[in-house]
Amino acid sequence: MRVEHESGGGSRTLATTVETADSFLSRARGLMFRRSVPDDYALAFRFDDAGVRDVHMVFVPFPLDAVWAVDGEVTRVERLSAWTGLAKARADALFELPAGSADDVAVGDTVRLVG
Repeated sequence: MRVEHESGGGSRTLATTVETADSFLSRARGLMFRRSVPDDYALAFRFDDAGVRDVHMVFVPFPLDAVWAVDGEVTRVERLSAWTGLAKARADALFELPAGSADDVAVGDTVRLVG
């Protein structure tokens, strides 16, 4: 699996090491208690329908880029600070990536889980 970003007719891979958080426990835990993640990593949250999804950084000691999307279209991109970051947006998919990975991702772009 990989996370792909499409914008302006071009595409690039944001992550090739992808974990999915599909259970209640894995969604609640997210990246808490991890010391780091690889540069090519993403944690993908997939939901059955679009709704307001929040991300908190409690017990996450490194910054992240979070990308919210509905039907692949990006609705919000946010850099979250270690320990204290908090954000929410409407999404049916949410991606957590190492800080800097989503620097060129903008609202309206496409981000999808492939494979």
